[in-house]
Amino acid sequence: MSGTEEGDRTEAAHDLNAAATVVVLGDAMLDVWNWGSCERLCREAPVPVVDVERSRSMAGGAGNTAANFAALGADTRLVALTGDDAAAGALTDVLVRGGVDASRIHRAPDRTTPVKTRIVAGEQILMRFDESSSGPARAGEVAELLVRLDDALTRADALVVCDYGGSLGDSLRDSLVERREELPLLIVDTHHPGRWRELRPDLVTPNAGEAAEVLGVAATTGANPDQRAELFDRHREALFTAVGTRTVVVTLDRDGSVLLDGDRPAHRTWAHPVRDSQSAGGGDTFVAALTLAVLAGMPLTGAVEVAQAAADVVVHRPGTSVCTLDQLRTHIDRSGGAVLEPGQLIETVRGHRSAGRRIVFTNGCFDVVHAGHIAYLNEAKRLGDVLVVAVNSDDSVRRLKGPDRPVNPQHDRCAVLAALSCVDHVTVFDDDTPAELLRATEPDLYVKGGDYRPEMLPEAPIVAGYGGEVRVLSYLADHSTSAMIERIRARSATGGA
Repeated sequence: MSGTEEGDRTEAAHDLNAAATVVVLGDAMLDVWNWGSCERLCREAPVPVVDVERSRSMAGGAGNTAANFAALGADTRLVALTGDDAAAGALTDVLVRGGVDASRIHRAPDRTTPVKTRIVAGEQILMRFDESSSGPARAGEVAELLVRLDDALTRADALVVCDYGGSLGDSLRDSLVERREELPLLIVDTHHPGRWRELRPDLVTPNAGEAAEVLGVAATTGANPDQRAELFDRHREALFTAVGTRTVVVTLDRDGSVLLDGDRPAHRTWAHPVRDSQSAGGGDTFVAALTLAVLAGMPLTGAVEVAQAAADVVVHRPGTSVCTLDQLRTHIDRSGGAVLEPGQLIETVRGHRSAGRRIVFTNGCFDVVHAGHIAYLNEAKRLGDVLVVAVNSDDSVRRLKGPDRPVNPQHDRCAVLAALSCVDHVTVFDDDTPAELLRATEPDLYVKGGDYRPEMLPEAPIVAGYGGEVRVLSYLADHSTSAMIERIRARSATGGA
């Protein structure tokens, strides 16, 4: 993909490799959700009585990951170890109805299928009780799983390992290590990523707690999300060593995720959570969408944006849910609503201010969006609650940059910016500067990228006049739009690709 498409969730979702064949190996379980009302206490003890009004069984764990792959259109094969009991039957039925090939589940008669049962009343999860599995797979079960895995991997594009501390013991892991060269794209989603280091996965997706544990650093739960992201960025080399790969996506729950890819700048995504969510399995959805985006050839920054969008879909639903390809596309297409007319923007900002949100404002041509822009916009987002990006119109760009600019029309430039999860609103202005927009919106913070002092900006007196703050952020070195355009033109002139 070109620089203009980096982070472009809209195009990435429509190009998602739904035709891929994916194998999921891991701890499958049954999730049971009971919803009801609670208006009285038990006579025998001071505990609430819940009158269950409806109940639903769903695939959980590796089963939910597989269900999400299938919902996104992939040919999905699940390899798992369960008991030979009623829960296994219910789990298989749910999977098959969801389009998952569950024929390679090994149902062992002396095991128990894991079940997680939740009780919900008054918009609150009151309790969860678990029926655990029977521990790691034994020698005979490992042999059976490997036979089924070999069969499932025929013409497969990716293998996703989902280890939740159940059946995937050391002997099974060691067998996979011996077969590593035969495996396709390998993604590991595990509670203990250090266990899989010798497998040398292509990508690992721990959550913040799991990443902190493998690093041996203090727990990060409840910390400022920026501090958590910066913590993992600061310790990225130690994290790479601990998990056996130089590509890691740390999920930050309601705060999004951070991509650490070799020496490249960290890339943040921003979630759109709901209060008091009764959902589960958003991480499984994230992994499924991420894998298919990678298989589609998306850059990793774009792939994590797609994954974040898919996770945003399911957290708005009760229970353990999946995101379909149509739902993902609709969700991302609707995010195009972030592009507002100036009048709409003024009203929207007024609403944000009434809600006590800190408004950050920046502007520019953004003709060819590159990694420097992405890093800059992510840094700007971290400075407040709402990031507004004002884009020079095509006429404005021509006046400022010359008759051969812009390379990309304003509609395309706005669509790319609006598709970034760090950007909340985009608008277009026709003047050479956004002075009128600044006067009308009065953002708390006005930011620009460059190497000059704030007082040198022509917009600085306007911002100072209403009591706002001006801050200059640094661009990444060697990431100039003009230089990039010249390189493209030079290649085109010489017949280069």
